[in-house]
Parts: sequence; C-alpha cells; structure tokens
Amino acid sequence: MTFRIRAITLDLDDTLWPIAPAIDRAEAALDAWLAANVPHVASQWPLHVRQRLRLQVDAERPDMAHDMTAQRQWMLERMFVEAGEDPALVHDAFEAYFAARCEVEHYPDTVDALERMAAHVPLASVSNGNACLTRIGLMPLFRFQLGAREHGAAKPTPSIYLEACERLGVAPHDVLHVGDDIELDVVGAARAGLRTCWIDRRGEHWPRRDLQPDLHFPDLAALADWLDAHLATEHHAA
Repeated sequence: MTFRIRAITLDLDDTLWPIAPAIDRAEAALDAWLAANVPHVASQWPLHVRQRLRLQVDAERPDMAHDMTAQRQWMLERMFVEAGEDPALVHDAFEAYFAARCEVEHYPDTVDALERMAAHVPLASVSNGNACLTRIGLMPLFRFQLGAREHGAAKPTPSIYLEACERLGVAPHDVLHVGDDIELDVVGAARAGLRTCWIDRRGEHWPRRDLQPDLHFPDLAALADWLDAHLATEHHAA
C-alpha cells in the first residue's frame, strides 16, 4: 500500500476507549447527584425512564441530532420541569454527568500508539460524541478537537472531515482518518476523499463490496507500527 500520510484524524469513542463503561459511569453519577440534591426528580426519573426520554429527543428535536450535549441538557430540563424543580440546577446535574462521562478507560494500546503517531504527523480528532480531550488528558497529543456539535453536522457528512483537513492545512488525500465505525469512519471519510483506517478490535468481517478501507488493523498499536515502517520506507525512498 503506497500513499502519503501527512496528518491523521481519529474517532474517539470505541476507537481510543470503550464508550459503554463511560456512559454507565456517567448515568450512575447522575443518579447519585439527583438522589443527593433533588430526590423527587431521582424517584420520578430512574434510568429506564430516562432511556425512554432519550428516544423522545430523537423524535421531537431532530435539530439536535448532531449535538449530544444539547440533547442531554434538553433531557435534564424536561426532567426538572416535569418534576416541578428549578431548571437552574440543570447545569450542576449536567456537570455531574459529564465529568463522569470523561472518566474514560483507554484501551491498553491507546496512549503509547498516539504518542508514537504524534511524533510523526499532526493528529486531530473528528467525533460525533462530546468527550473532552482536555479533561481526559490527551489534548497535548492533538492539534485540535472537532466535534459534530462545534461543526454543526455529524459524521458521515463530508463537510466535517473536510473542515478538519482545512484546519490541518493538508489535502484530504494526504489525511488518514482512523475509526471503528464502518459507515461513520470508513465510508464517510472515504467519500470525502480521505484515506481510511478501520480499527477492528472485535475481529469482524468487512461487510461491503463497493468500498474497502485503505488500512485494516486490530488496534492502534498495529497502526503505529505500520506508520513507523511506512514513514521509514518513504524517507529512504526520498
């Protein structure tokens, strides 16, 4: 496989860390905050009821589909108003949730692989989620973080990948987008003109015939190994 890589964009959730434990931790933190501060809201809105409310967000507010922060705040406001509680407390409730949501547990290979890649090329994140790399502690390895909330549209919309390329100052065909999601990370980025790498931690079979990822690895460590070798070969060829 011969092509140039001048920058790398990365998905976050389920690429750098598993998202399910982080969401479970965030929901538990919200439960604890509600029980301690607004117990009648807590009793009226246990997790299984909040999950039904989450479906209402999709139905009633499609304009917020790209903005997970706004979705969560909308849910909390609805919960507080219907329970007769002061919606001014929504900020503190959201902070309890979001702080725990950013307490992620990296995959074992993540940090070392990011450090190795960042030593070669600039890194940027392109994510539909709302995790904060500054809170998580990874921001020093990244040039910037671009989320669907800030961009105004979510992957696989081509414009979010292209904005990242523009901010990096690198042509799309020289940018490698890395992620776990077949449609959002591989198909979407490829259609925007980027190179793609599918991180396949579960050992799945690539399901499409019309499009293939440029690279396919089981984890970020393997990608970092490939980048080391690829850039060494490129250097010798020059």
